[in-house]
Amino acid sequence: MAKTNAIELPGCDPIPILYEDRSVLAIDKPRGWMLVPHTWRKTNWNLQAAIDSSIRADEFWARSRNLKYLRHIHRLDADTSGVMLFAKSEGAMRAFGEMFESRRMEKTYLAVVEGQPRQPEWTCALPLGPDPKHFGKMRVDSSEEGKESETHFRVLQSNERFTLIEAKPLTGRTHQIRVHLAESGSPIMCDELYGRVEKGYRLGLRAVRLAYKDTFTRRPVSIVAPAGWFLKEFGFANLEISRPEKVAVKVDNKPGEDKKPSLTPPPAQN
Repeated sequence: MAKTNAIELPGCDPIPILYEDRSVLAIDKPRGWMLVPHTWRKTNWNLQAAIDSSIRADEFWARSRNLKYLRHIHRLDADTSGVMLFAKSEGAMRAFGEMFESRRMEKTYLAVVEGQPRQPEWTCALPLGPDPKHFGKMRVDSSEEGKESETHFRVLQSNERFTLIEAKPLTGRTHQIRVHLAESGSPIMCDELYGRVEKGYRLGLRAVRLAYKDTFTRRPVSIVAPAGWFLKEFGFANLEISRPEKVAVKVDNKPGEDKKPSLTPPPAQN
């Protein structure tokens, strides 16, 4: 049975599949989808709940893969788009979860900030913890309760107003890149928690690459999300991101085509 190249949830635009093998499936997560606990019903933008519902309904994209299980291994903030990795079994969930925990997963993001950073390349290693005064917000926490955090930053491009930064987080704390850039004096563009919001723009953060050595096959894998539409939003020229070394599912875009995902709302969850 032929497989679709996207997760097709009722009532919203297809979510592109960037990579797939026997253990995992990676999507290009659109902005707006939350990764909250399945039991949390206060939003219609619960991506895990929508996927679970679609699998139970035996929708074609899942049926063509004989999928009974698909769980997100890591998280992206609701307004952050890009590469999102899912496990196809509990065994894969444990194996790849441990890979993230042990820092054997290379993560690359593109971040847009206003103005020029103080230096072209730097590392921020400030420990982080929840802000007790603001629910859902993180802060620098130098106490014993603060968790070790480290992000490497490198300037890629600049224009009259914005600077494009490559961010590589070594650890995976909540809002890590956003807090570390704010503390470096360069908050991410349109970050309502750690910067400021400006009409006409959205959060300038996109996950563009995951790279790892497969736990089961020991082969190197590099999963890349297109960035052209994201760069164009802030007036940057396109740039080359390392292409995947192994691709099991081809995206239905013509060579060089870089489609911007739609923001059609997802279906309501019952």
